[in-house]
Amino acid sequence: MTLETTPMTPEPAPPAPRRRLGLKFLIAAGAILALGGGTLYYLRAIAPFESTDDAFVDGHVIAVNPQVSGLVASVHFDDNQVVRKGDLLVEIDPVDLQVALRQAQGAEAAARGRLDEARAAVNATESAVNQARAAQDSAQATFDNADRELKRQQGLDERARTLKDLDAAIANRKTAAAALAAAAAQLESAKAQVASAQASVTAAEGDFAKAQADTQRAQVNLGYTRIVAPADGRITRKTVEPGSYVTPTGSLFTIVPKEVWITANFKETQLGQMRPGQPVEVTVDAYPRLKLSGRVDSIQSGTGSRFSVLPAENATGNFVKTVQRVPVKITLEAVAGAPWASLLAPGLSVLPKVRVER
Repeated sequence: MTLETTPMTPEPAPPAPRRRLGLKFLIAAGAILALGGGTLYYLRAIAPFESTDDAFVDGHVIAVNPQVSGLVASVHFDDNQVVRKGDLLVEIDPVDLQVALRQAQGAEAAARGRLDEARAAVNATESAVNQARAAQDSAQATFDNADRELKRQQGLDERARTLKDLDAAIANRKTAAAALAAAAAQLESAKAQVASAQASVTAAEGDFAKAQADTQRAQVNLGYTRIVAPADGRITRKTVEPGSYVTPTGSLFTIVPKEVWITANFKETQLGQMRPGQPVEVTVDAYPRLKLSGRVDSIQSGTGSRFSVLPAENATGNFVKTVQRVPVKITLEAVAGAPWASLLAPGLSVLPKVRVER
């Protein structure tokens, strides 16, 4: 019986020490590079930034209301139309206000007539004063003559005068005194008439000024029948149609100007290194590929909750500390001429990243 032997496969030789050392070196170098790259990425891409998803596009929103009531005669715009400042947008039927203007103009003319009459009355009473003063001067001269004649008669010897002459001198003096008193009274009456006439002028001037103001108000109201765009922008929330009756309490449309900015509500713990002027990267949720640049404009002096309609009252014994948020205004760079400017509208959600100081 023959025994067959199977040749044995030789075992592989152990790796050389040099190869093990090279492998360890590569692993260590990779770990160092990964750690350094991660640290560098954290320091340059993550650590210097503060971001929040509680942010949105903000801008001016101008609600336009009519200043007068009336029927809408014509409307010269559509929803979402771009308009320029001064463009005629709505015309209200002006007939009623034209009638009111003519009435105000008639009342102004009548008030002017009354004022002219009052001024003429002042001139007439002033002439009467002059006449009364002249009459008083004449009466005074007559009285002075009568008084001197009486004194002369009284100074004569009784043998050189007659009783008839003395009685006549006495009577003449009494008559002259009465005439002088009447002239003085007439002068005072004329002066009182002047004062009354001047008071009438003052009242007439007030009526005339009021009539002028009424005319001006009627003219202004008539001008309000033509409603123009108060600023450049885009029409939104159009609620007016030809034939509808409008009043000053109702809004006709809203204009959204092109100027926009970002209002970002950061946590109070994120504001330690945030300063005005720091650069900001902004991503718009509606347009993910749109990357905008801006800068921190200002930080509100107070939290959002402090300026709410009903601020929280913490002095109740049930206080729970909540991290507050502070609105930060971020202005965008080159908004006016940018092709994406028309895409941004107030209310759109954004994600701002502020490169803060470290």
